[in-house]
Amino acid sequence: MKAEAEIIFVAYPSSGHLLVAIEFAKSLIKRDDRIHTISIIHWAIPLAPQAHLFAKSLVASQPRIRLVALPEIQNPPPLELFYKASEAYILEFTKKAVPYVKDALSTLVSSRNESGSVRVVGLVIDFFCVPLIQVANEFNLPCYIFQTSNAGFSCMMKYLPERHRTIASKLELTSGEVEHPIPGYVCPVPTKVMPPGMFVKESYEAWVEIAEKFPGAKGILVNSFSGLEKNAFDYFGNRHDNYPPVYPVGPVLSLEDRPSPNLDPSDRDRVMRWLEDQPESSVVYICFGSLGMHGKPQIAEIARAIELVGHRFLWSVRTNPTKKASPYDLLPDGFLDRTASKVLVCDWAPQVEVLAHKAIGGFVSHCGWNSTLESLWFGVPIATWPMKAEQQLNAFTMVKELGLAVELRLDYVSGYGEIIKAKEIAGAIRSLMDGEDTLRKKVKEMSESARKALMDGGSSFVAVKRFLDELIGGDA
Repeated sequence: MKAEAEIIFVAYPSSGHLLVAIEFAKSLIKRDDRIHTISIIHWAIPLAPQAHLFAKSLVASQPRIRLVALPEIQNPPPLELFYKASEAYILEFTKKAVPYVKDALSTLVSSRNESGSVRVVGLVIDFFCVPLIQVANEFNLPCYIFQTSNAGFSCMMKYLPERHRTIASKLELTSGEVEHPIPGYVCPVPTKVMPPGMFVKESYEAWVEIAEKFPGAKGILVNSFSGLEKNAFDYFGNRHDNYPPVYPVGPVLSLEDRPSPNLDPSDRDRVMRWLEDQPESSVVYICFGSLGMHGKPQIAEIARAIELVGHRFLWSVRTNPTKKASPYDLLPDGFLDRTASKVLVCDWAPQVEVLAHKAIGGFVSHCGWNSTLESLWFGVPIATWPMKAEQQLNAFTMVKELGLAVELRLDYVSGYGEIIKAKEIAGAIRSLMDGEDTLRKKVKEMSESARKALMDGGSSFVAVKRFLDELIGGDA
């Protein structure tokens, strides 16, 4: 069958969101030969100036994916807004980009109409880009939201406008133990694990505005799988109030070695050589994501915990790239000498390769959803230390809802400024590495479930087919 369909993605231009959008696009092209091209519209944001280079490297091997970079967005919101209320900043930036996206979309649709051989069949937009649903309507194109987080987060997004209609105000930190009966969750969700932006007026209003636009989409594509979040997907399976269908399409993972700006390849080789010398399942990997940076007092407590526990550790200590500091500058005096036989400290680590390595036995993680899925894929249990965004809710889901992680903290962000002491960190790591085998067994079983979901006939395989048939028409 001749390829005739073009799908247009609009990605939020941070590295994490671009990564998942591009990997999802790759999986669709590999899956369905009716797809001629996927064009990914994106723009530059000051907080991720290297994201476009990262995106280029990811699509270099796939000629049927093309990146459409928008001109510089004029009059962007001030960066001060991001540091005060990041979700409000992101939403305002997206609104500024709308006319640019509309122009790019007009050009793409017109060129396809003139060629006659390929037609634009629809839009797939990042959930932060929901103001573009109206633009899709103007072009008479079906619009699907690509939810880069999990189904539990989607449940929260459905609940939020319902709560707002009753209580039209942000959440309060003082009500941290108050529980929310979020449909799709078995456990009531305490206020303290909701995204920290919910406690800031401007961000809360942005969250509500985004959530209120979800029903305007034709469908919601969620980067998760039904074997992991059965209750949440079952809830959405019972259609509610004309809410759009929710498709489990994950796990969407980038399992290739991912590039990192300004990376010295010798750093990667040093990490992997060290892992080769460690016993199986003996190493604790500590990493808080590309933006997960701690100050010296917290790093000192982590270092003390490492010495208390005595396990082997691979510790990624991220530093501010603008200050060109070394991770070693942040460590306590004498730490490297005292732990030289069991600890490797690095700035960047090739996370997928690390988690896939037989030496890794546990992961102290910020619970970003990409990292969480990667750990499940490779059967590595997590100790939760959320840092920002929806990571607290992810941690709650993994620990309380699913029983697939050890609780180090669930609500670290809401206690901003607090230093977690070495004794508490060490206790969680001991539970992770020396606890009962029940957790490790459950995580291994979920790893198998993730793989089955993507196989022919699996839940995500079937959901993607249904989405593509609905979008393109006919049989794949």
